[in-house]
Amino acid sequence: MQHASRGSRRLFALVSTCALISAAFAAGASAHAVSNNKGHHRHGHHHGNGGVTITSQPWGTVPGEGPANLYTLTNSKGMTVNITNFGGVVQSIWVPDKRGKTKDVALGFSSLSDYVNDFFQGHTGVPWPAPGGSGDTYFGAIIGRYANRIANASFPLNGTTYTLDANNGPNTLHGGFLGWNTAVWSAATSTGHGSAALELTNTFQAGEGCDPAQTKTPCSGFPADVRATVVYTLTNDNQLQISYTAINSSKTLKTVINLTNHTYFNLGGESSGSVEDQLLQINSNKYTPVDANLIPESPFFVNVAGTAYDFRHLTPIGENIRNTNLPDGFTAPAGQLKQLQIAHGYDNNWVLNGSGYRPVSTAVDPKTGIVLRTLTDQPGVQFYSSNFLVGDLIGTSGNVYRQTQGFTLETQHYPDSPHHIGDPAWPSVVLNAGATFTSNTAYAFSVAGGHGHH
Repeated sequence: MQHASRGSRRLFALVSTCALISAAFAAGASAHAVSNNKGHHRHGHHHGNGGVTITSQPWGTVPGEGPANLYTLTNSKGMTVNITNFGGVVQSIWVPDKRGKTKDVALGFSSLSDYVNDFFQGHTGVPWPAPGGSGDTYFGAIIGRYANRIANASFPLNGTTYTLDANNGPNTLHGGFLGWNTAVWSAATSTGHGSAALELTNTFQAGEGCDPAQTKTPCSGFPADVRATVVYTLTNDNQLQISYTAINSSKTLKTVINLTNHTYFNLGGESSGSVEDQLLQINSNKYTPVDANLIPESPFFVNVAGTAYDFRHLTPIGENIRNTNLPDGFTAPAGQLKQLQIAHGYDNNWVLNGSGYRPVSTAVDPKTGIVLRTLTDQPGVQFYSSNFLVGDLIGTSGNVYRQTQGFTLETQHYPDSPHHIGDPAWPSVVLNAGATFTSNTAYAFSVAGGHGHH
């Protein structure tokens, strides 16, 4: 498609920012910590309290995994979220825009079979829908045991070196060929005052991350069994809250853990085209540069000032996505491509300011007025501009998805942290024997320039 000149886009952004920034930041002012719901019910359709309901319906069968359901969480403020227990996929997120029209702001597929074909193509060795396509998108899924990349498909721990699937060049990406996104999870539903929740549980065995169907050389997989629980909660103030719990069941072995959700957002609507004119702010002063294999490289944490990675203020996503005239903020090895070239856009870790559960980013679509605020207790966020969508995938609306048609805000620990164990600059991803990992993230929606739903 043709793109507006940088000058006109910049002027548009400045006007939009002046009009929207106060409303955008006020949108999440009432955001609160993830609630803990009790009394889960395991059968039937449930109607929640405070105008929030949850229902379910059969959605098909995953070969080798069993039947999956599609759960619909709906509140009284116009927000509906569809989630399947296959991979914990957030299939769609419907929210009202400034005109009161409801839009689906998450990229996804209309059928379970499309998710199965997409997520299992690395395992089966059968590209879908055709060779040379977008590859595994991980649309909306729970990502584990280790989100993001681990260099050289291996890491040292417990006095040995564990070897994994090399499913992303020489690296392990998102847990290997059969990550947590490929499992059918046990599901339970609950309702509370002003909320409804879907609790997903599963046990992942030691050795996962090593797919026998694709292994060309022997590999060990991750150490230790892990019992995982992910709870999706829809509140009546238009928050989708996600809580993660992972328990290392081993009595002797440490493991590594890094969990996230891989929803692709488009605040103009999932079939509305590019997100380049949507505005993004990230509470971060530093980003992580990567080498040719998208692995963090020295100096690891670089100031964003003066680079294309400066989102300290609301900025159009596309303003600098092609601007390789800007410096990357560090001296790269001789002959190395620019960061925007390596990732084909944005696909980096931002080091988040602050600690504890806090607001970390704001995104706004000036046309729809839809605002998305992200809150998390994680140290980093992977902002990805859907660089590898090449037009071969048909989404929920029947239209194809192309590059920059969505963006992710994957709250998590830093990529390749297992190779930096013990370094105080790298928050630990080690989960000790018998220990429990917990994390909370929320995606809070509202409307700028209107009444909103707070």
